[in-house]
Amino acid sequence: MHTDTKIAGLLLWALMVSANAQATTGPDEVIRQASNEVLAAVNDRRNELQDNPDQLYELVDDILLPRFDRRYTGGLVMGKYWRKATDEQRDRFILALYRSLVKTYANGILDYRGDELTILPVDGDLESGKVVVQTRVTLDTGVETPVDYRMRLTDGQWKAYDVIIEGISYVANYRKQYSSEFRAKGIDGVIKELEAKSGDVPAEASTAAAGGQ
Repeated sequence: MHTDTKIAGLLLWALMVSANAQATTGPDEVIRQASNEVLAAVNDRRNELQDNPDQLYELVDDILLPRFDRRYTGGLVMGKYWRKATDEQRDRFILALYRSLVKTYANGILDYRGDELTILPVDGDLESGKVVVQTRVTLDTGVETPVDYRMRLTDGQWKAYDVIIEGISYVANYRKQYSSEFRAKGIDGVIKELEAKSGDVPAEASTAAAGGQ
């Protein structure tokens, strides 16, 4: 999926919550809180983080890891190959995919400086445990872009598992991409390639087992 780096940075918004957030905190409020926290985390250190990508990746990992439903997302992206994969292969794919996301989010965040965010009413039944949080982002060019988040109530918190930018689903896009790669290269081949691309992310991104999120 090709997106402006500012929009890539916005993906992080849905994946952050305050330390004391509870299940009663609505998913739209989760995003509202997040927009303030991401700016606070980066604004005073922008130049420092620009020169030290490892520190930037650590910062993003600390924020992202507990708030992103890695296992659920990994299963959706693998599709039918989830059933064919061993537990080890699943965990390796989930972790490698997550680490690649850390890099994408981190690089996008440095370009984000507070564009206007409008949060629309939540689409879906909160009681069902799955909703879509719709937002509209006005970039400094004046263009308004729809950025929507699929969120799932899990482990007592609302966690993101998909983002839809201008109607394009991250999960659907990568599921299609990896489906053809799984056929051509096999599960191990895809995992090894993804691991190689994301291998320069610091070890902090691996501190929790992939199957635990």
